[in-house]
Amino acid sequence: MKLKIREIVLFGMLGGLMFALKLAMESLPNIHLVGVLIVAITVVYRMKALYPLYLFVFIFGLYYGFSVWWLPYLYIWTVLWGAVMLLPKNMPPKVAPIVYIAVCGLHGFLFGALYAPSQALLMGLNFEQTLAWIAAGIFPYDIIHGISNTICGVLIMPIINVLRLADRI
Repeated sequence: MKLKIREIVLFGMLGGLMFALKLAMESLPNIHLVGVLIVAITVVYRMKALYPLYLFVFIFGLYYGFSVWWLPYLYIWTVLWGAVMLLPKNMPPKVAPIVYIAVCGLHGFLFGALYAPSQALLMGLNFEQTLAWIAAGIFPYDIIHGISNTICGVLIMPIINVLRLADRI
């Protein structure tokens, strides 16, 4: 998959934007626009959306340190990307925003459960301990994450429209 110089610059900016927005909203636990941007970027750029996604993950690791907590980031955001990739490309205009918001919100609600397999392997947790770890994170963290992803999801379609407009220029 060969990238044009324009795409390299754009994807660099999008990956940096995801990190900058996550950092700017750090004081609000589990409230950020990363999921919103991943959904929008995936709808517009499809496979190439992995470039800004993994740039974000790499910058996040550089900034906070590459430690065991970071390893799940290598797959958690890819799950969201994959879910969006499985959606039909040409959904009716009235349905698409609702579906994108729902997928983004669901990813937030499931974030702890998606994180759990890595924690179980790295910390040697058994099945019951893994379920307890998931349950401990549901309230308030995953609930806040899911609700905030759903609310922030209203930005998905405007971002998609801006990205598509920028591609035509």
